[in-house]
Amino acid sequence: MRARMIIASLVLSATLAVGALPAAAFADDALGDVDSPQTPTATTTATSSAADSVSDESASDAEATMDGVEVSREGSAALKDGASFAIGDFSRAQKGSNRAIDGTYYGYSYLVGQEEGSFAQVVAADKYVVAYVPAAAAAKLGLDVRSVSDQAQLKSYFVALDEGQAMGSAKLSEYDTWYFTSDTTFDKDGVRFTFDQVINGNVYASVIGVDGSDLTDSENSLYMKPSFGDFGKLTSPDAVSIEKAPEGLAAVGEFLSNLDWSPLWVSLRTTGIAIVFIVILGLLAAYFCLNLSPRAKSIFDAIFTIPMVLPPTVCGFILLFVCGSNTAFGQFWIDIGFPLIFSPVACVIAAVVVAFPLMYRNALGAFEGLDRNMLDAARTLGWSNAKIFRKLMLPLSWSSIAAGMVLAFARALGEFGATLFMAGNYIGITRTIPIAIYFEWMNGNDSTAWFWTLVIIVFSLIVIVFINLWSNHTTKYRKREQK
Repeated sequence: MRARMIIASLVLSATLAVGALPAAAFADDALGDVDSPQTPTATTTATSSAADSVSDESASDAEATMDGVEVSREGSAALKDGASFAIGDFSRAQKGSNRAIDGTYYGYSYLVGQEEGSFAQVVAADKYVVAYVPAAAAAKLGLDVRSVSDQAQLKSYFVALDEGQAMGSAKLSEYDTWYFTSDTTFDKDGVRFTFDQVINGNVYASVIGVDGSDLTDSENSLYMKPSFGDFGKLTSPDAVSIEKAPEGLAAVGEFLSNLDWSPLWVSLRTTGIAIVFIVILGLLAAYFCLNLSPRAKSIFDAIFTIPMVLPPTVCGFILLFVCGSNTAFGQFWIDIGFPLIFSPVACVIAAVVVAFPLMYRNALGAFEGLDRNMLDAARTLGWSNAKIFRKLMLPLSWSSIAAGMVLAFARALGEFGATLFMAGNYIGITRTIPIAIYFEWMNGNDSTAWFWTLVIIVFSLIVIVFINLWSNHTTKYRKREQK
C-alpha cells in the first residue's frame, strides 16, 4: 500500500511538471542585454509634421497586424507572403551608452552596427516610438514610408521580432503611437532622434535634446531615458530564409537537448556534500547542547539557530566577509590556493550554514524527548557515552533525525541568497538551480526559468510526500508498541 502511495505521488508530481510547462518554454533563448522591466505609458493621440508620418493604432491592432508574419526560429528575420520587403539581421539593444566620444557628446546612443543606410531603426521613448527607414533602401525595395500599408507591414515585422527578444522588459506591441521618417534627424517636443550616425566607423541611433542637452539628466526639464532600440536590415523577400521552430514533442526534445544541465549537477553535488556536514554537525551540536546548563544552552541554541531566522543575504554577506581577503582566515586559504569564496567550496559552505539549523533543531528535539532514566540505566551497565549515543540515542531518535535530514536537504537545494553572495554565478561551477532561475529570467529566457522552477517544485513535492509517509509509518509503529 505504501509503495503504491509513493508511486502515485511521483506520477502526480511528474504530471504537474509536464502539464504546467507553458508553450513558451520551448522557444529559443532571447538575445541582448537586460535592464529592469519597464511598462510604457501609452498615448492615444499624435500629430504629424510635413516630414513625418504617424501611426495611431491601438496595441491590440498592432498585434493583429502580426498575422501572417513568419519569424525565423532564431528570431533574426521576418517575412510575410506577398510583401515587397523583409527584415533580416534583427537585434534589440536594451541598453545604450551615454558618454562623450572623442570629446563630443552625441546623446544617449544605441550601436546599430557598421553598415550605413541598410538598417531600419526603431527607438522606443517613454510614450511613443520613432521608426527610421533609410531612403535609399526604401526606394530600392519599393517601400513608401508614407504609405499606411507599408507602415503597418514594417510595424508588424518589428513587433513580431521584438516579441521574442523583449527579455521581460517593455515590448513594441505595448506602444500605441509610432512615428515614421526617412530623415536622419527627427524632432519631437524638444527631443531629437538621430539615425544612421557614423562615428569612428560605427553606426549609431541617438537621442539628445534639440539644444544638445543630456535628456537622461534628472535635472533636465525634458528628462527622458529611451527604453530600448530595435534594428533590422531591410532586404528583399528572396534573401530571407525562414526555418520554423519545431512544435509539440519535437520542440520538447529540442529544448531538453539544448538545455544546459549544469545547474542540476552543481546543485546535486553541492547538496550531496553539504548534507554530510549538516548531519554530522547537527547531531554533534544537538548532543553538545543536551547536557548544558539552561543559561549556556540558551546562548548556544541562539547561535546555532540564528542562520534560520536571518535573511540569506545577511548570511551570505557575513560569510563573504569572514572567508574573503578581509580576514586572516580567508586570506590564509587564498594564499594556499584553496579560496573559500567564488568556488564550489563556497556553495557547500553557504548550503551548510543556512540548512544546519533545521538538522540541529530536529535532532535536539528528538534527544530531549528520550527517557533520561533509560540513558542513566545504560551508564550503570558500564556503557560509554559514545556507545549510548550510537546504540540508544540514534536508533530511538531516527525518525526525527531522518525528517531533519530531508528538510535540510531541501533547504540546501533551494538556497539562493547566501550562495549568490559568497559563490557568485559561474556556469558549471557555482550556478545552482535557484541562481539559474533568477539569471535566466533576468536574461529573458522564461522557458528555461520555468523548467528549473518546475524541477524545484517536483523535488519539494517529493520531500513533502516522503516526510508525510515517514511520519505515518512512525505513528503506526508507536501505536503498535503502545498496544
